[in-house]
Formats: sequence, C-alpha cells, structure tokens
Amino acid sequence: MREIVFDTETTGLDLRDDRIIEIGGVELVNRFPTGRSFHHYLNPQGRSIHADALAVHGITAAQLAGKPAFEAISAEFLEFIAGAKLIAHNAGFDIGFVNAELARLGQPPVEHGRVVDTLALARRKHPMGPNSLDSLCRRYGIDNSRRTKHGALLDSELLAEVYIELIGGKQAALGLEIIIAGERRGDSLADTAIIVLEPSTSGTSSPRPPSNVSPSMLPTKSRITWSPLAALRVLGASL
Repeated sequence: MREIVFDTETTGLDLRDDRIIEIGGVELVNRFPTGRSFHHYLNPQGRSIHADALAVHGITAAQLAGKPAFEAISAEFLEFIAGAKLIAHNAGFDIGFVNAELARLGQPPVEHGRVVDTLALARRKHPMGPNSLDSLCRRYGIDNSRRTKHGALLDSELLAEVYIELIGGKQAALGLEIIIAGERRGDSLADTAIIVLEPSTSGTSSPRPPSNVSPSMLPTKSRITWSPLAALRVLGASL
C-alpha cells in the first residue's frame, strides 16, 4: 500500500485568493518510508503573504522570488501522488488549497475519498486533546526540536511518524521493529521482510526477538541504527 504524507504552507486562509507557497510530501509503502520525497517553494504570483501566515511559517516574498509557480510543478506533483492515499493534518485545509490551484489550471480535483485527516484520527483517539502536530509529537515522544516554524517538508516527515503511531501500524506502543533488508531492486521495498520485536521484560530498554525468530534469521554482518520512525533497522553490510 502506497501513501503520501503531505503538507502545504500558504499566503493566507482564503481559498479563492490565497496561494500555496510551499508544498512537501514523503512516501510510505506498507507504513515504511521509502526515502522518496517531494518539495517545492512556489511563487504566489503577486499575492502578498498575510502577516498572520508569515508569523506561522516565516516564508517571505523575497525568498519566493524566482521560484516556480504551481503550474510549473503540477505535473510532477500529480505524478508523485498518483494512485496513493493522501495523509494530511487538518486535511481539509491542505487538499482545499491543492484543489483550488488545480482548478485554476483546469485540472480535476483530488477526490476527498483518497484523503485521510490525521487531525480527525487524533481527535477520535485522544478526545481530550490537545491534537496539534507539536502536541502529538510530544505525546508520542517524537523529536520535533527542529520545528521552530511550520515547514511543509519537515511537517510531512513529523506527521508520517505521528500517523504511524495513530494507526498502530508499526506497533510502536508495544515494542520496536527490525527491518531485515535483503536484496533490493533499486529503492524498492518489495524484498524487505519485517520482524516485530517484543518489548523487553527485564526493565531495560533493549528489546528481545520473539520466540519464533531464530538468530540465524538475522544477517551475520549487520549494523544496527535507530531509524527516524522509532524502529531499529538491521541492514546487510552490502547495502
């Protein structure tokens, strides 16, 4: 299953007149990041940046001089999201602006049935809140120290981690996961097998493999590093 976690920054809140000035997204396949991403700053084509929006994202008109218009990157964006479920926080805002930009180009809108709103997921799971992206990062122990302002690509990366926690897709609340990376075909994850580690019962943070996993199943020459999605990645020495 392919999913795109994405975010936008805009000149303001008015769908009719305001424009997207930054758009970013990251790709997940079967709940794991593939390393593929999409990111552009965009010229708002004469639309000024509202002071309240500037306070949120810090993107100035001077920074956008010479950047492409949405039209110039629209085909690349549509190719990136083709066939994927779209994940966004307060998704109505982001998909509304994307569809407004597409409408200006005479393109059909992105169907709302393809979109998952993580804010709605969070409100169902944590009805007492708070459920902002920063609050969810704190709740799940996700490092958001780089997030001094909103930014489309960084926020997409953080939201990917939050989304996985919200849906329990990586069993992050129960333990850690190890990805056994075998032979790859390019950047494909088609040949990746997954072993879920059980949490340690010894009072330490070290996980232990399930009883049905033999040590012989692990690569003999491996390096183990923390992944950004709260998992251990065991990578064969040849990768």
